[in-house]
Amino acid sequence: MIFLKAKKEIEYIRESCKIVAETLQIVKKYIVAGVTTKELDRIAEDNILKNGGKPAFKGYRIPGAIPYPASLCTSVEDEVVHGIPSERTLKEGEIISIDVGVVKNGYYGDAAITVAVGEISEEKRKLMDVTEKSLYLGIEEARESKRVHDISYAVQNYVESNGFSIVRALCGHGVGKYLHEEPSIPNYGIKGTGKKLKAGMTLAIEPMVNAGTYDVFEGVDGWTIKTKDGSTSAHFEHTILITNGNPEILTVN
Repeated sequence: MIFLKAKKEIEYIRESCKIVAETLQIVKKYIVAGVTTKELDRIAEDNILKNGGKPAFKGYRIPGAIPYPASLCTSVEDEVVHGIPSERTLKEGEIISIDVGVVKNGYYGDAAITVAVGEISEEKRKLMDVTEKSLYLGIEEARESKRVHDISYAVQNYVESNGFSIVRALCGHGVGKYLHEEPSIPNYGIKGTGKKLKAGMTLAIEPMVNAGTYDVFEGVDGWTIKTKDGSTSAHFEHTILITNGNPEILTVN
């Protein structure tokens, strides 16, 4: 079922999204060589709780896996998404995706950014830039009466035209009443197909882009998704609102 959100629901989602956006920017400041991903998780959780929210990911369950044990997803280098914070120390030249979900007043917000640890290679910089731009090109297509795969096509076309691959095993999703709602939003597809977009839909659009092939696999922890060929991956995500006009990005400060 696709939920069209009422005005009050949108305000609650916007409040959760504001905490998400603030948390991402705070954590970003602490991403330096030598910090552990567990410390980043503590910083994120402290800010979420301080603002009256709850970490949406902590305790989240999927079949066959332990409940997710942290507030952040911290995915480094060849980790695509769902990396679990640990005592792993970040190194100069790496990139890390940080993904944050918040629930407050019973409504959810979700967003992610990829951040460089110090100086990085030109290829990694290009990977990050292309991934982020593909997100905004996808958002531009998120308009009433367009279709889900208009978003998908815009993302795929830009990513592949720049020599990278879009992950196909994972996708974006509706968000708001629940952390994951319909519709699914793949990052590849045929323009003009998929479910029709309507005002009041709130969507998490999230390109996941690999420097090598798009094949991925699940790590032994039951959560971390990694590139099959060991190539680097980047991930950017916003929660957005479909309106009668331009799409509104909710996960901004």
